[in-house]
Amino acid sequence: MSGIYIHIPFCKQACHYCDFHFSTSMKKKGDLISALAKELELRKDEFKNSSVETIYFGGGTPSLLSNDELQFIIDSVYKNYKVSDNPEITLEANPDDLSKERIIALSKSPINRLSIGIQSFFESDLKLMNRAHNANEAKSCLEEATKHFDNISLDLIYGIPGASNAQWLANIEMALSFGVPHISSYALTVEPKTALASFIKKGIIDNVDDEQAHEQFHLLKAKLESSGFVHYELSNFGKEGFFSKNNSAYWQGKSYLGIGPSAHSFNGKQRGWNVSNNSKYIKAIQQNELPIEIETLTQTDQYNEYVMTGLRTIWGVSFNKVESDFGILFKDYLIEQSEIFINQQLLYIDDGHLRVTKKGQFLCDGIASELFKIN
Repeated sequence: MSGIYIHIPFCKQACHYCDFHFSTSMKKKGDLISALAKELELRKDEFKNSSVETIYFGGGTPSLLSNDELQFIIDSVYKNYKVSDNPEITLEANPDDLSKERIIALSKSPINRLSIGIQSFFESDLKLMNRAHNANEAKSCLEEATKHFDNISLDLIYGIPGASNAQWLANIEMALSFGVPHISSYALTVEPKTALASFIKKGIIDNVDDEQAHEQFHLLKAKLESSGFVHYELSNFGKEGFFSKNNSAYWQGKSYLGIGPSAHSFNGKQRGWNVSNNSKYIKAIQQNELPIEIETLTQTDQYNEYVMTGLRTIWGVSFNKVESDFGILFKDYLIEQSEIFINQQLLYIDDGHLRVTKKGQFLCDGIASELFKIN
């Protein structure tokens, strides 16, 4: 099984917290779309032995593309790759792009899953983050989208300065009221060189309170699990049958192709990433060159990667897999390193798998790094 991720690097405006690659100028949109189709063609041999099961439009804001432009890219995938019978095709979208007419048109396209960047239903939060939509647009787009799509995910952000636990719970309640089967939720992080980092430094906005973010994570987990959601990955909650196939493939170490500027690819042994510059990307592709840097992962890198992704999920880290893929020495090392965290009730062993306890979940990435093997 394989997945294709397509990065659409355009946004209406810059969110204050975002450090992804995007441009607010749409001048090169036509050239970029042609380049995406051409990159798909140039790289078709990378997937010749497997079928594509997921196509994911991420960004940026992919919903800024017209339905015809999205269809053109999907057609390019079908032209160059073997696609499974019922692929999951996801479009990341912002509420302000999802008018009633647009949602109906999308529902008639091959796109069968929407991932909607709500972030919050409160005006004060949306203004602080500089989101392009308002609270009413968030609600009206979900009202309409749920009439036409079964498979919808929405994003929420917790740990926003000034947002109380009561307000956070109200956000979760509002999300649940629309009956969506998947919710992705992330702590607000202050990335260097973002507007948010600058505002905090100048004292215009309070800093993120890690303790409150920790509390809000546990409120979210309790509320969603009691509402029938499975907490299948650190930031992701889904009803049975609605886990994101695209993201699950990442966490389970399956191959994926990243198309577009700044997109990452992985084939099990190598990781690649495209240049994070629209003009350089377009120019290289027009000259039949792939603007990609490739890193071959050592056995130790592959082990560290597996531990990092496995611990974030309900599937955990399999001792049998570690032994079969990396050898007995790696397995012994993992058992030895995890002992201290098992004693602290942050990790536990169940059915031959190392998993994170409820208490350990919020600290998951830090725990994983302590289990890494150093070359």
